[in-house]
Order: sequence, then C-alpha cells, then structure tokens
Amino acid sequence: MADQHKRLIEPRERLTELREQINFHNYRYHVLDDPVISDAEYDRLLVELRQIEEAHPDWITPDSPTQRVGGLLSERFAKVAHPAPILSLANAFNGDDVRAWYERIAKLIPAGRKMQFTVEPKIDGLTVVLHYRNGVFVQGATRGDGIIGEDITPNLRTVRAVPLKIPVRGKTVVPETLVVRGEAFIETQAFEAMNAAIEKEGGKTFANPRNAAAGFLRQLDSRITARRPISLLCYQIVSANGTTPRSQWELLRYLNDLGFPVTDAVRRFDDLNEAIAYCETWRDKRDELPFEADGLVIKIDALDLQVALGVSGKDPRGAIALKFPAREATTRLIDLGVNIGRTGVMAPYAILEPVMVGGVTIERATLHNYDDILRKDIRIGDRVIVKRSGDVIPYIAGPVLGARTGDERVIAPPEKCPFCETPTIRREGEVAIYCPNRDCPGRLDRAVQFFVSKGALDIDGLGEKIASQLIEAGLVEDVADIYLITRDQLLELEGFAEKKADKLLQAIETSKSRPLDRLIAGLGIPHVGSVAAEALATQFGSIDRFMAATEDDLTQIDGIGPTIAASIVEWTSRHTNHDLVARLKKAGLNPQAVIVAPIPSGGEVAGKTFVITGTLSKPRDEIAAQIKAAGGKVTDSVSKKTDYVVAGEAAGSKLAKAQQLGVTILDETALNRLLQTS
Repeated sequence: MADQHKRLIEPRERLTELREQINFHNYRYHVLDDPVISDAEYDRLLVELRQIEEAHPDWITPDSPTQRVGGLLSERFAKVAHPAPILSLANAFNGDDVRAWYERIAKLIPAGRKMQFTVEPKIDGLTVVLHYRNGVFVQGATRGDGIIGEDITPNLRTVRAVPLKIPVRGKTVVPETLVVRGEAFIETQAFEAMNAAIEKEGGKTFANPRNAAAGFLRQLDSRITARRPISLLCYQIVSANGTTPRSQWELLRYLNDLGFPVTDAVRRFDDLNEAIAYCETWRDKRDELPFEADGLVIKIDALDLQVALGVSGKDPRGAIALKFPAREATTRLIDLGVNIGRTGVMAPYAILEPVMVGGVTIERATLHNYDDILRKDIRIGDRVIVKRSGDVIPYIAGPVLGARTGDERVIAPPEKCPFCETPTIRREGEVAIYCPNRDCPGRLDRAVQFFVSKGALDIDGLGEKIASQLIEAGLVEDVADIYLITRDQLLELEGFAEKKADKLLQAIETSKSRPLDRLIAGLGIPHVGSVAAEALATQFGSIDRFMAATEDDLTQIDGIGPTIAASIVEWTSRHTNHDLVARLKKAGLNPQAVIVAPIPSGGEVAGKTFVITGTLSKPRDEIAAQIKAAGGKVTDSVSKKTDYVVAGEAAGSKLAKAQQLGVTILDETALNRLLQTS
C-alpha cells in the first residue's frame, strides 16, 4: 500500500507544481510582456502536465492551464468580449506527432470525405482581433484570455498594415460586421535596424521581435506605437454576418482581396504526408522568412469540417502546429571564461548550465566583448537568453531581468591577463581588450590553430587537439616549428601510429605550396584578414617585398587604410618576426602571388566595394568569394569609397564608421537579394 500511495502522490505533487509554474509563466508572458523562460521550455512544462492529466483524468480541474484558452488580463486597458473564443493550437514536434493527431480526428470525419490540408507559417508575434462594421475598422483587441481581450484600438490604427476601410481595392462584397484574426509582428530586418538605432541612442534594446511588438502595441501612448515598424498578417475570420469562403485556402485569398495582408508561404495539399514534407523543408530555410516563425500550422482546409471537429480542451481539433526546433532558450550563466586570440584579443565566453537549443546541447556561448557585456548588463548567476541561428555560434542575447535574485555578480573588464597576469591594454577607438604579451601561453595555441586553418595554410589533420598536443610536448614554440617536426617525434606522442604520423607530415609538406596571400593571412598580423592579405599579395608579389613595405607603400593600396598599414609596419618592424619569416623560407615556404582575373558582371554588385564585419551565418571568406564572383570588390576598411557594409551580429567599429559616413548597411538577407540580381 505504501508503494502504491507513493506512486500516486508523487505525480500529484508534480501536477500541482506544474500548474503553479505554468500560471506564473502565463502571467509573465501575457500580462507583463516579460517572459523568464523560452517558448520551448513553456511547451515542455505544458506537455508534461497534459501527460499527467491524461494518465489521471479524474485529477483534471476547470482551473488547470490545460483547460483554459490561456493568458490573463492587464488592468490598464478596457475589456473587449470576443465574438467567439480565440483559441491556441496543440503542438507537434515531428511528423509522427502530426500523423498521430490525424489518426485521432480521422475517427470523427465522415467516411469518404475528400481531405485537403493548408499549411501556413506560425508567426511568433502578438495575436490581434480586428472588428469592422460596414467595412470600417471600429475596434482592435489583444487575445487576452481568449474570451476577453484588451482594447488597443488607438495603437492598431497607427499600424499601416491594418486596413482602416475595406475593401481597399476592387468591389469585393464585405459583410456588415466582420471580425478578423491576425498576428502583429516586427520583421527581422526591421527589428535589427530598430535595435541598432536604440543602442546608438543609449537605450535598452529588445531581446526578440515578439516582445518588442507586444510592448509597442500595449503602450498607453499610441504615438510610441506609431514610431515602430509593426507589420501584420491575417489568417482567420472569427465571425461575420454574411457569406464567407468555405475553405482556408479560399479564405486567405478573400482576405487578400479585401486588403488584409496574408502570407505568400501558404500551400495546399491533398495528402498529409506531402504537407508534413513541405513543413520539414522549412526547418533548414526558416531564415528565408522575413519574420520570426516558430513552426508551421497544418489545417484541415474545409472550414465546415474544422467547426464540426470542435475543440479538445483549449485546442481546436482541426489544426495543429508543427514546431521548429527551438533556437532560443534560457539557462543559468555559471561563470565567465576567456580565450586569447592570435593577436592577443581577449574574447569572453559564457559557461552555462547545459541547455538544448536547435537540437544541440549548449554549454558555452560567445559574449562578443566586454563592452557588449556592459551594454546588455549580463552578470554571472543571471538567467540568460541563449540564441543559435542557423550554424552561427551560440550567443547570449541578454539577461532575463525578471529572474534576478540580487546574488548575481557584475562582470568587469580584466585588468590582467588570466593566463600570464600581464596588464591588459585597450587601444584608442577599439572595443577589444588585449594581452600585449606575445609569449602568453594562452595565445600560442590560437596562433598555431589560425596558421593551419583552411583560410591560411590549410594543414589537414592539425586541429585544435593536435596543436595543443604539439605545444605541450615542446615541439612547437612558434608556427615555423611546425615544419621541423619529424616522424619519430610524432610517433612518441599519444594517439600517433605510423599511418597518422605520415598523413600529418604529408599535409604539412603540401602546405608549403599555398599561395602568398594565404601565408600573409596565416601570420596573424592584427587587422589583416584574408581580404587584405589578397590585396597585399597582389601588390607586392613576394614575402620579401611585403616585409619591406612602408606605411606610404601600404596606404596606396585600395582597401588598406591607416589602421591596417600601421599594424603591418609595427609587425614587420620587429626582429623576431623577420626571423620567423626567414625560418619559414628556409623550411621551403616562399610563395608568389596568384593573380586572378576579375569576373565580369553586369549586375548590381559589379564594381561595388564591400566591407564585411560582425558574426555571420557563413565564414567571411565564403561571403567575400560570392561578392567577388559577382564582380564586386571586398576590402577590410571602411572609407568614403565603400559602397556597402555587410554587418552581422556584434559588428563593432566598422559598422559605427559606416553609419557615420552614411554608407549603405546590409544584413545577409539584403546581400543575398543583391547577389541574386547579379
């Protein structure tokens, strides 16, 4: 009996705990517009609660979060009763979940009924309900708790995508009363531009577009809403006292004819598996959508059948959301680590409680630089928002301020290098903090890793682990030592057999034939990336002429500004670096420049000068190659001659200079559009 009682009491206690947590998070999300967990984490709590209730149906109570439509109401706004419940959707996380959903509802569908399915993006925004009388917009509300919403009519009138009178064009018949549901949101590109402007003014930036849109639409001063780039897409008629379309596919066309914005990513299928396959194609190309979407919605196309299928709990049976893997989650920042780059730049990173983001367990994430930490007010002990877009390195978007306890520790820029205790330096006009000790033990492995990387000498098989092993064994004290390693020395190292040793030695020998620009890039000169290295190799033709160049010689080269020129001369003036180059030449590296004829192009990119900065979804070299293939030119420094700056996450001084000079700034989406015209 005791064991049986334990089996019953444990899930019951968890049930109570889950209900309390979900109600709290509903309040944070819907009333305060300040969630402290991600949508994916909330979904997991709700799924767990449902599983317990399904196993114990007699425990279900009317006040359970699974039985309500969702949301609470703010006291700041007048209340609006919806003409019909504004329901949310049940979630599926894979194709099997969707097929299981259909198996359940198929029992309720008349035999022989022809089935079609529409698929639409699930926009991550704020649900709004728009009321029209005789074609005139008279009221707008939030979803609220699904039964009663909040009157935000003045704010919605400022949203240009909301038609104030319908039909906007043509002579489509409009019902006397019409209530339409849509999603208000901020497009990704507009959100990034808005955040950049807010940051420039010293204001607090927003963690994501959904929070920003919700906050702006629930302002007490509609003039604030009017200044923000809020968009809208509509997808449902809540009620109408006239004839309306009979299918979801036709309904979207009808809404568009009236003048409502609708998605162009909608598709209709005769087969459920085809609909699922279409959804799955979006998992890897979700960034092509101009807005944040957390999945796609599969709907029974026939609206009469949707109504007939009814509701299960708070979810309509006639539709289901197939969610994307989460790209954002919250977790605890346990501690701060520091990497020393090949040029001495100190790069802080977050050490996290493990969390799943985008199907990958994340334990570390970049913090970009100490200015970024200060601007975002990130502290050790914070619950932080971790993001991972595409293949980009995970990064911390910011802290969840509502989760702070007061025990968090402020992160201060280091006064000493954690590896060698040398006092750090910060050069005027730069964000980076440096360890100036060229012999810093935290720096050598980075210099070696960069030298052997694909963008430099490309020594296959000499990765991070092997580089550290060679350094720890005392075989490599600078990059020239790589070419002195013998077979016998490798065979003494753990993990090296004859085949592995021979393969690495062959890769080292092959690297001697790399072109001059790859060698210059591999030397690790501050501010000299692959683009500048290519220009330098083309200009000087040999490593000796490059080492002898003066600042005047360098600044004559297009794309080599005063900062890069001064950095090169400072590096080439050191005796130790001349000795390093001499040892590389003695080892057999003395490449000449490879001159590549420009590819002619008549597109928008041809003849234009680009600068690439910040963290992007692909390596900069790859993006630069695309630009060059289209006839464009890529340089490392921003000047009046620069036509475009391609800016990624945490773009620093180059972005600021571009804004100062009025240079056109592109994100990756805008660049891709430009490349498509070439």
